[in-house]
Amino acid sequence: MRLFLAAYPPEDVCDDLAQRLQGLQVTAAAQRGVNTRLARRETWHVTLAFLGEVADERAPQVSEALQRAADGWRATGSGAPRLRLAGGGKFGRGRFTVLWVGVDGDVEALQGLSRQVRKELKRDRLPYDDRPLKPHLTVARPGDRVDAAAVAADREALAGYRGPLWPAETMVLVRSHLGPQPEYEHLTAWPLA
Repeated sequence: MRLFLAAYPPEDVCDDLAQRLQGLQVTAAAQRGVNTRLARRETWHVTLAFLGEVADERAPQVSEALQRAADGWRATGSGAPRLRLAGGGKFGRGRFTVLWVGVDGDVEALQGLSRQVRKELKRDRLPYDDRPLKPHLTVARPGDRVDAAAVAADREALAGYRGPLWPAETMVLVRSHLGPQPEYEHLTAWPLA
């Protein structure tokens, strides 16, 4: 099974972002029938750790490691990281272009939480992507179906975005089912405060 660990923004944060996305060219293109692969609102998340493919029989070990990470985080007394969706950018180019919204606020705390999670996964020899955490929320995968100038304009439009602050009070283990419309199945959640 393909797994990742995420923090999900609350409804008011999603409402604010949805309003901002209405003005983007990738959104207008999608409304005209272009497949810009807009991320569906119910899938909006900030990835804390990507585990990738994990054998089904190792799922209990994953849960135990993440429980230890959450317990360890709460024991520090740090509380829930306070985050804000802000700014934006793109990854890739051509057919691999991805448009995203950035994260600011307690990013250092979020990175500390991610390190705690990875430490516990490593302890149990569980897989995870060890690239540095670059907190973001994917909004679209337009690829080359939208003109590069339009994507650049959207990036500029997102550069000044600053959504409301929100506490990332929960981390959620998610199983992803790949496809043209990825589906995310929430398996388990742990409180962070």
